[in-house]
Amino acid sequence: MPPDTFTPRELDVMSILWDLGSATVADVQERIGDPLAYTTVLSVLRTLTEKGYVRHEAEGRAYRYYALVDWTAAGRRELRRLVTKVFKGSPELLLVQFVSDRNLDEQQLRRLRQLVDERLGEGSEGEED
Repeated sequence: MPPDTFTPRELDVMSILWDLGSATVADVQERIGDPLAYTTVLSVLRTLTEKGYVRHEAEGRAYRYYALVDWTAAGRRELRRLVTKVFKGSPELLLVQFVSDRNLDEQQLRRLRQLVDERLGEGSEGEED
């Protein structure tokens, strides 16, 4: 089951685990983007393990960590949280903000349109015009 929410730092670490498939503390520390102490990264990984979102296996003198939460489920949950907290529960406001604030090229906009059209088509299956 996906978590209710990740802290921003937990999400940073989970993103690395999702990208790599597994990682040691040193791997995460190297890729995290901010200069964090080894003990800080270890603390986040321990917290994620305690919460049941990550597991670890011994690898020599270190541990290798694995995500137990699927990134798509977690992403869906985080997106819902963002819509609720920032966009007043309105997915439309999120989409407007996304499209207007990003410099999407024509191909990207067409792909978004195609996705929306496909989603709209799902509801009309079996219906006659």
